[in-house]
Amino acid sequence: MKKQEIGFTLIELLIVIAIILVIAAIAIPNLLRSRIAANQASAVSSLRTLTTAEVTYATTYNTGYSAALSYLGPASGAGVIPNATAADIVDVVLAGTGDTSEKSGYLFTYSPGPATAGRVVSYTIHGDPITRGITGYNSYFVDESGVIRENTSGTQATSSDSPLAG
Repeated sequence: MKKQEIGFTLIELLIVIAIILVIAAIAIPNLLRSRIAANQASAVSSLRTLTTAEVTYATTYNTGYSAALSYLGPASGAGVIPNATAADIVDVVLAGTGDTSEKSGYLFTYSPGPATAGRVVSYTIHGDPITRGITGYNSYFVDESGVIRENTSGTQATSSDSPLAG
């Protein structure tokens, strides 16, 4: 009588590994595309939040828009009352440091306009992927008008680009 062997042959194991690799080759690009789409949606949402925060800042402190993006964030230390340089309107991640912040694969760059009679009367915010093609494809732009504009050509968005649909 022949003794029955228990286990898998090398060929059977190689076939299973090949099947797993084929499934991974199909699934991974879709996963990366969905992550990019999520980052881009987060960038648009962040720009909407920053636009609303700028309007809130301007009406609360009566100094026009903020002189730096970080002014919209919380003050360091417990029990500090919000003020014009630490308004506590957005979280520390979105407020960043100085005039830049990073969130969900996007870099946000804030540029205050000129001050007229001590009031900042305009601003621009650019939202660009940190690594184009990996963290996002599109660049975004918003100014004091509140209209978010999008550039899909791989360059920084400006006020002359098309507004987002919807």
